Amino acid sequence: MADTSKTTKTTAAKRGAKTTRRQNAEKGFTASATLAGNLQSVLVDLLELALQGKQAHWNVVGRNFRDTHRQLDEIIDDARAFSDTVAERMRALHAVPDGRSDTIAETTSLPEFPAGEVSTSDTVDLITERLEAAISTMREVHDAVDEEDPTSADILHAVIERLEQFAWMVSAENRTPAGR
Repeated sequence: MADTSKTTKTTAAKRGAKTTRRQNAEKGFTASATLAGNLQSVLVDLLELALQGKQAHWNVVGRNFRDTHRQLDEIIDDARAFSDTVAERMRALHAVPDGRSDTIAETTSLPEFPAGEVSTSDTVDLITERLEAAISTMREVHDAVDEEDPTSADILHAVIERLEQFAWMVSAENRTPAGR
């Protein structure tokens, strides 16, 4: 009987994957370090967006409080769900997501959210800025992700679409009609 474990290890080494018989036994496509890093960048921004959204949710005050409070809940829920989807995609590709608070704080592209109470008007601008930062990260890595793994790029498409919709809807709160 042939030693298939040696053949499996040789094949995995050619792909650049670090596998063991216990881990990654299911075979399949393995993310490169670049793809894993790009998805990790998206992951930390989504996690930070959810965290900052919750900070805003707890501390927003002023006119249209209830609407802003509820809209923040929608953003938080979607950011959490999207972060889970991205992390699980990473695991499916044999990459290891890192959602630890220290990692998020050190690597997110989102600016820090202010402490204390924040007016609804300022919250709208701050959350719009953070949505746009997360979207920017996704757009920056998109082409490289698509080149290596169109399935992961499809996930990014859905996330970008929803976050851009949120950015438009949230920012509209502080806008005045054009030409007036």
